[in-house]
Amino acid sequence: MSHLEVVAAIIINNDEILCMQRNRAKYDYVSFKYEFPGGKLEPGESREQALMRELSEEMDLDIIVTPKDFFMTVEHTYPDFSITMHSFICKMNNKTFTRREHISHTWLKPKELETIDWAAADLPIVKKLREVMP
Repeated sequence: MSHLEVVAAIIINNDEILCMQRNRAKYDYVSFKYEFPGGKLEPGESREQALMRELSEEMDLDIIVTPKDFFMTVEHTYPDFSITMHSFICKMNNKTFTRREHISHTWLKPKELETIDWAAADLPIVKKLREVMP
């Protein structure tokens, strides 16, 4: 079973959080699920560098990510692979970006996060956000 190390951005504008819907994927259990945007670390990249690169590539966003923005790490095992996902809080002053890989998105208040169908690995982040951002 392969293991991936990935990063994810919890993008916040005012009191709303950006939720991105995945496209069809290799595995049905992650297809069309909502997630926090991000991706895999490349060799030699820091977590913060990887997240800034992924946001630029996937969304045309230039956001500075520093170690102080760290939120939590999630370990999750899917049926065919496992991941270690490091998440970071990223603030935006507006809601402007280009959706290049995802099929849809929505901005939700923390109390609304559980109303959409999340990828399983993202659920611990959703739960913690609900606790710290009532």
